[in-house]
Amino acid sequence: MAAYGGGGTRWRRTERRDYGKMAAPAGRGGARLRLRCSPGAGRGGAGRGGLGRAGSAASGSKGVAGERRRMEGGERLLPKGFPKLKNDTFLRAARGEETEHTPVWCMRQAGRYLPEFRETRAGQDFFATCRSPKLCCELTLQPLRRFPLDAAIIFSDILVVPQALGMEVVMVPGKGPTFTEPLKEVEDLLKLRQKVDVTAELGYVFQAITLTRHSLEGRVPLIGFSGAPWTLMSYMIEGGGSTTMAKAKSWLYRHPEASHRLLQLLADVITDYLVGQVAAGAQALQLFESHAGHLGPEQFQDFALPYIRDIAQAVKSRLKEEALPLVPMIIFAKDAHYALRDLARAGYEVVGLDWTIRPQEARAQTGKDITLQGNLDPCALYAPKEKIGELVKKMLEGFGTQRYIANLGHGLYPDMSPEHVGAFVEAVHAHSRHINKHS
Repeated sequence: MAAYGGGGTRWRRTERRDYGKMAAPAGRGGARLRLRCSPGAGRGGAGRGGLGRAGSAASGSKGVAGERRRMEGGERLLPKGFPKLKNDTFLRAARGEETEHTPVWCMRQAGRYLPEFRETRAGQDFFATCRSPKLCCELTLQPLRRFPLDAAIIFSDILVVPQALGMEVVMVPGKGPTFTEPLKEVEDLLKLRQKVDVTAELGYVFQAITLTRHSLEGRVPLIGFSGAPWTLMSYMIEGGGSTTMAKAKSWLYRHPEASHRLLQLLADVITDYLVGQVAAGAQALQLFESHAGHLGPEQFQDFALPYIRDIAQAVKSRLKEEALPLVPMIIFAKDAHYALRDLARAGYEVVGLDWTIRPQEARAQTGKDITLQGNLDPCALYAPKEKIGELVKKMLEGFGTQRYIANLGHGLYPDMSPEHVGAFVEAVHAHSRHINKHS
């Protein structure tokens, strides 16, 4: 998951865009693997150990080349003929199956802490980067070249959904993402697109997923994601980040009916968007309710949880109807400890946790039929490597090594050391294998 940002103009009714043009990535990083973002990545020669040849074996004698379709300005791979998955540990854990080691990935694992990420992004407008499938693919693969992660997450941003509704975001230096014209009055809802063609508006994300899935060559599964309705609504009303979310919360009290209309509109678009990501090749989905902690239990029950439930139900129903894979879904509602029991019954295979709850307490609230994900304090990665190992061991002992996916309690920070991220990943694998061997 990316940090938020972007650029553009004011309210707009956008025309269909050409997302076929893919800018070449500016930087390369890491030496562990030579995964490349290329329309021919699945056909051969891209990496050591035969990684580049996986696609041709999976898709027949003509390989991925036979799956291509011409687009104006370039070529695009189609979402089929994907290379066979080699490491399914993450998916097995998400589904509650036994694993030899605990899988691990990090939120914002494609981020500014990596020098190659900064090199690739240098001079690039944020949302222009998000609209380039090839750049998104490159950024997604960079941490996989460095670390033995068990999953990749597509480089994108949760604010592409408000953009699809017709809003515009700019990145203001020193401030962060800013909506040029946030929602102020109920009448402003009329400015939003009431019906969104996600293929037309967000097709660049789908293309990035397909390209990345092929370019991963089956190394690990690929996660797609979206922001949840309340989190997106709060950005759209606040106009950016906020410590109190007072403007957005005032809508819940002053305009409850209009709030529900907006939340339902967002839920409908998010459902289409997530289904489209699976159709494009995503093998798991995460819903980020990042601003859950700004709501009390009653408001969460009224304005967040119903839409979280509806999205899970609608996505799974649509996947069945369209004969698409029933991928595992993850809900991450930051600071919503009061709702863990409800979230465990909301239709998601995995519940993500921040670092402010003890593993044993989370297990007690969610029960034995849910996989948990998290929840090391991101700031623990500032500790010496030996201390990181100790904290990981304690975390694994608290959660147990089964029905568990190791992660941080939030995203990686820009000033973190890649070496310490690597120490975290390797400690999860080493300690979980040791625990499993002696249990």
